[in-house]
Amino acid sequence: MPRIRVETDPTYEVVVGDDVLPECATIIDGYRKAVIVTQIGVAQNYREALGSDRWFISIGEGETAKSMETVGMLGRAFADGGLLRDDLVVAFGGGVVGDTAGLAAALFHRGVALLQIPTTLVAQVDAAIGGKTAVNLPEGKNLIGAFHQPIAVMADTSTLSTLPDREFRSGLGEVVKYGLMPEGRNILDLISARIEAIRARDEVTLTEIVVACATIKAQVVAADPEERLGLRSNLNFGHTLAHALETGGGYSFTHGEAVGVGLVFAMALAVAMHRVDITELENLRSILDGLGLPSQVEGKPDRDNLLAIMRRDKKSRGGLAFVLPSANGLELVEDPPPKALAAAFLAVGA
Repeated sequence: MPRIRVETDPTYEVVVGDDVLPECATIIDGYRKAVIVTQIGVAQNYREALGSDRWFISIGEGETAKSMETVGMLGRAFADGGLLRDDLVVAFGGGVVGDTAGLAAALFHRGVALLQIPTTLVAQVDAAIGGKTAVNLPEGKNLIGAFHQPIAVMADTSTLSTLPDREFRSGLGEVVKYGLMPEGRNILDLISARIEAIRARDEVTLTEIVVACATIKAQVVAADPEERLGLRSNLNFGHTLAHALETGGGYSFTHGEAVGVGLVFAMALAVAMHRVDITELENLRSILDGLGLPSQVEGKPDRDNLLAIMRRDKKSRGGLAFVLPSANGLELVEDPPPKALAAAFLAVGA
C-alpha cells in the first residue's frame, strides 16, 4: 500500500489502499483506551471492521454538526468515559467528523492523540491531512479551530464505493483544485484520460487520485505546517467564494460543489485581471461538467452578503483575498478591482 510521509512535528504517514481498515484496528489496539467518533451511516457499514465492541460516539450529519455544541458534547462524553491524555481519539468518517472530532481531540486535556480514518473522497484527498481542525459559526465556516496533527491518516478507498453519488462527486471538486495547482497537472491529465473510470468509481483509478492529491497536500503542509508563510494558502484556491456560498446558502451546497463554483469564480476573476487566458476558464468548465459538478449557482444569491462573508475569510487582512492563477502559478491577490469582481460574479451566475 502506498505510504506518504508528512514531514511535520510529529511526522506521520498517509496510508492509501483498499484494505486499510485492519491496520487501523491494530493501531487502536496499541492504546489503553480509544473513542471512535463517527456518524450512524459509517458505523452501520464499517463498525465490524474496527471491532463492534469498541467505544463509538455518533455525531450529527452535515455542516450544522460542525459546531461548538458538538465539541462540548464530545468533551463531556470523553470525560464521562474516562478518556485520559495518553489515550486516542479516532475520527472515522468524512470531513465533518474529521474536523469536529479533531478539534475535540485538540482541546481535551489540551491535546489527545488523533487518528484520522477518512471515508469520503473529499476527506481522503484533502480534509484529513494537515492537522487543520475547526467548527463553524453562523458568521462563517471554520472560524473556530486549531492545528492538531494526527498520528496517521488511514485512507481506505473501499469506503468510497458506499458514498451517495452527490457526496462522491463533491470530493471531485477538491480533486480538480489539485489538478489546477502547478504541481498537479498530472491529475488533470488523469481526469481527462479516465473520466468514465472515475465516474464508475474504479478502485485503481481512485487510489491513484488519492495518492496524487495526498502527495501534494503532504508537500505543502510540510513546507508551511501552520499556514504562517503563505505557502499553504494555495490549498485554498477556489475556497474564498466556496465558503461564502456554503455559509450564505445554509449549506445547501456540498463542499465540493461550492469549491467547483469557487474555482470558476477565481479563474474568471483571473481572466478579468488579464492573469490567464479565457481558454483556461473554458477548460475548467468542461472538466467540471464532465464530472457532474456545477460551475454556476442557481438563483441569485445576495452579492453583498457573499462579499461580507468573504471579508471574514481567514486569508483576509481586512479586505478581500483570493488565490488566483497566473503564468507563474498561484498567488494570493488582495482587493481586486470592482469591475473584475463583477465579471467573476456574472461568470458563476451570481
